[in-house]
Amino acid sequence: MSAPERIPPRSVTAADTGADAAAAELLARGELTVRGRIREASNAALFCTIALDGREASCIYKPVAGERPLWDFPGGTLAGREVAAYEVSEATGWGLVPPTVLRDGPYGDGMCQLWIDVQAEAELLALVEAEEPEPGWKAIGLAEVGEGRTALLVHADDERLRRLAVLDAVINNADRKGGHLLPTPDGRLYGIDHGVTFNVDDKLRTLLWGWAGEPLTGEAVDVLGGLRGALDGPLGERLTGLISPAEIDATRARVDALLTTGVHPEPSGEWPAIPWPPV
Repeated sequence: MSAPERIPPRSVTAADTGADAAAAELLARGELTVRGRIREASNAALFCTIALDGREASCIYKPVAGERPLWDFPGGTLAGREVAAYEVSEATGWGLVPPTVLRDGPYGDGMCQLWIDVQAEAELLALVEAEEPEPGWKAIGLAEVGEGRTALLVHADDERLRRLAVLDAVINNADRKGGHLLPTPDGRLYGIDHGVTFNVDDKLRTLLWGWAGEPLTGEAVDVLGGLRGALDGPLGERLTGLISPAEIDATRARVDALLTTGVHPEPSGEWPAIPWPPV
């Protein structure tokens, strides 16, 4: 028997719809085998392999049964929100979320997402001993670094991050931490961990505030226009059952607001703007 064909995560991109469809089929229909648990995750997150018809890949499986109760999100809904974030990302054409599906697994229904290998040396966040960021960086805010000292927390002035900031504004991401940013060896950037998204209330918490109040790029305006139409059509249909009707309406309203103002959102002041811990 020949060895199974491995699917390199970096080969699955929004630009390669065939590979994307193949990965989604593998995730949905493949045999899921648990290999271990990611202990740092706040909810049950299991590292798995998945195999189908001689193809194999690594993935993350988050069973609904392993979700911790939250006061501001209905129980048992985080997996659906992860898949909804993938669907919205795919509709933008930016491919910012790894292929993600809902499926049955060894511990019941859950989210299954393609594992992404990262470029460990990529620098997207930094702490600097300065009052202003250097060229190529955007300020997030001051952070305590011990012994009464503070440093400036900055993120890269990177178009990939800027696209992700727009996506987060659309899906109302309440937890965009540094550890949820996955740069890959081929130059792509993925965002993961989208369980606390799509709330009807403004809960945007992110490290990507560097463009707050600045005009959206022309590309972003075009993408948002297309996304708004898709929410009234095929995308809205795909989101049905993943998030509530009220949350779909709230997503439309956020897109409308971005198109009306034409700028990146700013912190509301009614909710902590930066997640904790930030990384």
